[in-house]
Amino acid sequence: MSASTAAGARTADPRTTREPRDAVPVRTLRRPPLSRRLTRLLGSGIAQGVLVVVALVWLTPTLGLFVSSLRPSKDNAESGWWKAFEHPGTLSFDSYSKLLDNSSITHAFWNTVYISVPATFLVVVLAALAGYAFAWLEFPGRDWVFLVVVGLLVVPIQIGLLPVAKLFGEVGIFGSLTGVVLFHVSYGLPFAVFLLRNYFAEIPREMLEAARMDGGNEWTIFLKVVLPVGRPAIASLAIFQFLWVWNDMLVGLIFADTGSQPLTVALQSQMRQFGSNIDVLAPGAFLSLLVPLVVFFSFQRYFVDGVMAGSVK
Repeated sequence: MSASTAAGARTADPRTTREPRDAVPVRTLRRPPLSRRLTRLLGSGIAQGVLVVVALVWLTPTLGLFVSSLRPSKDNAESGWWKAFEHPGTLSFDSYSKLLDNSSITHAFWNTVYISVPATFLVVVLAALAGYAFAWLEFPGRDWVFLVVVGLLVVPIQIGLLPVAKLFGEVGIFGSLTGVVLFHVSYGLPFAVFLLRNYFAEIPREMLEAARMDGGNEWTIFLKVVLPVGRPAIASLAIFQFLWVWNDMLVGLIFADTGSQPLTVALQSQMRQFGSNIDVLAPGAFLSLLVPLVVFFSFQRYFVDGVMAGSVK
């Protein structure tokens, strides 16, 4: 074997061959997903401290309202609510006792319950049925009807107040709880149908086809497959609808009479008639605030799941 052949063999031997340093491959670092980065950011101590400060500032008016409801009306007229901490012995629940003795406020509270619960239930049921139909059922004009529903989202509620009030007056339900509930249902449905249709459309088709192969009809698929999968979105919709109806004053002010007015309208009338009646207004306003807070924190887990649905896909 010649010297040149031996040198070529040594050069071709992979054990003795070394690539230049510049030829070493560099690994591409992949950035973590946005959801993971946000989770890390929110989990840091600085972010948690900022969120705590924001929460305390946000809850300050609620604390002031609660303290004002415990103070005597004379003290509320003379100084701010923060002065109550200088003399905590003056705080009592006498204002709440007077509130329970006020028949107009207690009656308005139950009217608000009778309005909010049916309006929320009807919107959720009708929107779930319509959302499933728009997402998975084939019928003539489906896309055009859904476009009409989407177009109703941009219609301001003030436009329909007078025409609907005239219509309710002709059919004899103006001023009743039925009229208030129907108005809330009609104007809550477009957003509800839009929300649930988009959520139901993300359900895998294979899941529905498997249910059909097992002999399930459309009602069985809707009740046993779609509703359990769509529970987060349905719970979020129920919370949104309940809070909107409970806190509404415009619809109740126009469509409800004295016997069917909700709590917000009753408190507004108390303020109009008795401007210094703080011993009724403060506990009544806090009671009106307390119920939505209880509902929200009771269904907080479903609300967060519905809002974050699809964000980590």
